[in-house]
Amino acid sequence: MAFVECDEKSLAVLDAASSVFLANGFSGATTDMIQKRARVSKATLYACFPTKEALFAAVIEHECSAMAQTIEAMTPASGDITRTLGDLGRSYLRIILSPTGLALFRVSIAEAPRFPELARRFYLAGPRVVANLIAEHLEAAAQAGEIDIQNVGLENAAGLFISLLRGEGQMECLIHPQALPSEEQVERWVKLAVQTFLSAFRKP
Repeated sequence: MAFVECDEKSLAVLDAASSVFLANGFSGATTDMIQKRARVSKATLYACFPTKEALFAAVIEHECSAMAQTIEAMTPASGDITRTLGDLGRSYLRIILSPTGLALFRVSIAEAPRFPELARRFYLAGPRVVANLIAEHLEAAAQAGEIDIQNVGLENAAGLFISLLRGEGQMECLIHPQALPSEEQVERWVKLAVQTFLSAFRKP
């Protein structure tokens, strides 16, 4: 991790930084704002996070790790690829369409031109980790003979499923930040993604 889990104060700084960065972006946030919210001294803040960039990187990794754990903890339904993909899809959309998920995406993309390394950290800690976890479930289904993804490969198959899931929903929520999708809408997006994916890759 990019931070030292030294004591409760460092975690307080990290929680405060998450709130400040996600609300104001990297450029709009200041260490003074984070220090006041965390109720610690400047010396304490800089002891665990020597720079603003290091603190932002820690926030990215911390938030992405928490999100990825939701998918990592899933137990696939053996022999039922439709159910497995549905469970994966619902978990994934609830993560990326949550207020925190959307805010993290916005701030990472907004700062990418100025701080490409920080954006790369977001990609590796978030989207890349989730894609790998979904690929593991697809690999198990392929080995069980439920799907055939040889023509596209495991990594591309995971990417296609993720793209089917996130396309309309994420775009709609990013453009209309006050519009949170209902459970019924999420279910419709998931069902469409699963049906489309299986129509291409389910073994007859």
